[in-house]
Amino acid sequence: MSALSAELSAARRAALAGGAVLSRHWHQRSFTVASKDGGSPVTSADLEANRAIAAVLRAASPDYGWLSEETADNRERLGRSRVWIVDPLDGTEEFIHRVADFCVSIALAEDGAPVLGVIYHPIRRELYWALRAVGCFLGRRRVSVSRTASLRRATVLASRSETKRGEWLKFGGQFRSSPVGSVAYKLARVAGGFADATFTCRPKNEWDIAGGAALIEAAGGCLSALDGQPLRFNRPEVKIAGLIASNGLLHDQLRALIAREQRPNGRA
Repeated sequence: MSALSAELSAARRAALAGGAVLSRHWHQRSFTVASKDGGSPVTSADLEANRAIAAVLRAASPDYGWLSEETADNRERLGRSRVWIVDPLDGTEEFIHRVADFCVSIALAEDGAPVLGVIYHPIRRELYWALRAVGCFLGRRRVSVSRTASLRRATVLASRSETKRGEWLKFGGQFRSSPVGSVAYKLARVAGGFADATFTCRPKNEWDIAGGAALIEAAGGCLSALDGQPLRFNRPEVKIAGLIASNGLLHDQLRALIAREQRPNGRA
């Protein structure tokens, strides 16, 4: 299938292993919750899933770099051509509060480009995976982005927390919005054609985005920074200042809308 077939097999196994950990803790309510520096929550399930994923991927490719939300950053990754980028539990707030909007996200970046992605929703048992130049799949079924070309007819996945804070009210009437908790899962849903786009004007980390970026691109869509520039991964600074992901047909319309709403009083 691809020169990366061995890496894909490892990533799928790792995602399933991490997902099994999350599913067990989700159903048994057996996890504990702590706070990271900065106040964001982390659970014992995050950490256990991270260990399960790392055990698979590091055994399969010990020479690759490693960047994970739940592992202390080792800057040696910056000198590696291929780097695993992992979020063992994207959507921790939702996981804690029994909202089934969370997933495992795994990506392989090669020279900064996301060439492989796997996103697994363990409660719905949805396994999305993609390889550059091969395609995007949900289980055994090939999927692709939607063909919606009009923003007013589009379904755009919103951040659940941003929606609660009222940050999406200014976009009212421009499109249909639907709140989803996990950034990675939103990207997977867009890649699968179940929604037309998603975006955020808030900073996100590489591990939130990289797996979904691989899916979106392999599915025929477009993912960029808010200014339209392509995203690169395995950078010294892992924060990304917002993003737009779409089926490609809506990308320019979303960029223009977001730029307009970010101006004072929303004026051109």
